[in-house]
Amino acid sequence: MQCMPNDLLMKKVFCNIFGHHYSVSKKVTQHIKEYKCVHCGKEVTTDVTGNLSVLTPELQEINHTLEIIYQKRHGATQQVA
Repeated sequence: MQCMPNDLLMKKVFCNIFGHHYSVSKKVTQHIKEYKCVHCGKEVTTDVTGNLSVLTPELQEINHTLEIIYQKRHGATQQVA
């Protein structure tokens, strides 16, 4: 077992017993968001089916690319309208 501070260990135990309490940390598009647990700091994101998936570096890069594409399209439609 890794050595971790008691505070972090207690927060992980809390999440294991009661579940995570996620809050939105980043809004990628209207439908895709990144979430972070307020207790232990675990990060997740919504996938293509709408379920929560662990935020891996690969998913983080995909979300970043989606955000850029979304902002370009959304910004272009805002200017035309």
